[in-house]
Amino acid sequence: MQTISGKIREETVPLLQKLPSVKESNRGDLQDEDLGKKVWIESQKLWHIVGPAIFSRVSSFSMNVITQAFAGHLGDLELASISIANNVIVGFNFGLLLGMASALETLCGQAFGAKKYRMLGIYMQRSWIVLLLCSVLLLPMYLFASPILKWMGQPEDVAEQSGMVALWLIPLHFSFAFQFPLQRFLQCQLKTGVIAWVSLVGLIVHIFMSWVFVYGLKLGLVGTAITLNFSWWVLVFGLLAYTVCGGCPVTWTGFSTEAFFGLWEFLKLSTASGVMLCLENWYYRIIILMTGNLKNAKIAVDALSICMTINGWEMMIPLAFFAATGVRVANELGAGNGKGAKFATTVSVVTSTILGLIFGVLIMVFHDKFAIIFTTSDVVNTAVDKLSVLLFFTILFNSVQPVLSGVAVGSGWQSFVAYINLGCYYLIGIPFGYFLGWIFNFGVEGIWIGMISGTGVQTLVLAIIIIRCDWENEARKTTSQVEKWEKVDGGDSENQITAS
Repeated sequence: MQTISGKIREETVPLLQKLPSVKESNRGDLQDEDLGKKVWIESQKLWHIVGPAIFSRVSSFSMNVITQAFAGHLGDLELASISIANNVIVGFNFGLLLGMASALETLCGQAFGAKKYRMLGIYMQRSWIVLLLCSVLLLPMYLFASPILKWMGQPEDVAEQSGMVALWLIPLHFSFAFQFPLQRFLQCQLKTGVIAWVSLVGLIVHIFMSWVFVYGLKLGLVGTAITLNFSWWVLVFGLLAYTVCGGCPVTWTGFSTEAFFGLWEFLKLSTASGVMLCLENWYYRIIILMTGNLKNAKIAVDALSICMTINGWEMMIPLAFFAATGVRVANELGAGNGKGAKFATTVSVVTSTILGLIFGVLIMVFHDKFAIIFTTSDVVNTAVDKLSVLLFFTILFNSVQPVLSGVAVGSGWQSFVAYINLGCYYLIGIPFGYFLGWIFNFGVEGIWIGMISGTGVQTLVLAIIIIRCDWENEARKTTSQVEKWEKVDGGDSENQITAS
């Protein structure tokens, strides 16, 4: 290891080495450039994150689909067990830990923009500590999964077997505490290519190991759980090896005791991020639970599940924009460039909305055909056809709302947005859906309209806040906050960097 003193020259930091560079004085120069060129440069920066993010999310989604496919060939009970364990027990913890890790998009993104490079590694280590402690606190959900699922009304045999699967998925649970911070640490540096490559390796390993454990070693349902554990830890070790073995010489300076300082402030921001995203993650899951309590709900639940699956696949794109927008806004604010943050927000919202419209139009064009992918039942196909208009508006809103949430994460507004989500989703959307579904007897359509209304109000509120935002003031506040954190953590990170 060699200590490098003095200011690190800009060219030593591999930020945008494969992208057209924007002058350091972009605060003023961007105004003089052609608008089309500005949009092109910003779009390249955006897609440098969005493309690999989409691929990595689709790969992770595919791992679960493959696991469920292998379990489904074992039997209906096995399919139900792995699905319940994955969607209820693992899904709850996944959403919470993923949300808590999003605090790094704020801190690492802003520190990177401010050129406080050493702090990225410190922040990631703090996130490991906080998420690992939270993982231990959440462990009883896995240990007592069977009684929890019975209390939720699941059949006895499904609850028992799902509880057994949950115990085998404990290693998967702890992998989240390391993988999510690693992903955000790399994303904030625009080192997204390695995330995509590691995700591809993980997917290939998952397919191969699924066959080995389920059919080769005849481990059955337990084999599907072991495969998930194995594949997700491949992702962890792949990203970790890249980070500590020279892939991030400027931002990773080794393990440090500084990671144990400032944990309380870090925990508060992580908790706010977790609550903010969990309120969104759970929202559309509730619609299925509400629909299941309607009279003669089987066809409605089948149709709704198909629509939610289509929506889930398409959501991989807006979620990638969520991550990319958070990084871009945080980078610009950290650099003290409020106008750049505003411009990045505009380009991201417009791009994601256009893609949402394209997918929405495809839904309307094939409104009476896309359900054939999942079912041969004419009754279910007709029910899905009736819901296609609602699916269109859901996709449209979901192409905007995650991007606005990404702006909030990049700006550090998580606590404030958590209250907005709580009010719009749970005080407006769900009650309105209940009244339309049960009181006015609109059934599943009424429930869904209520949920869309909550999302629409939330999107409108966030849009108004962002439009009225004083971005130059946000940039000044961010610069002051980064300097404050640096003083707390001890020293000038630009003048004390250790490289390999």
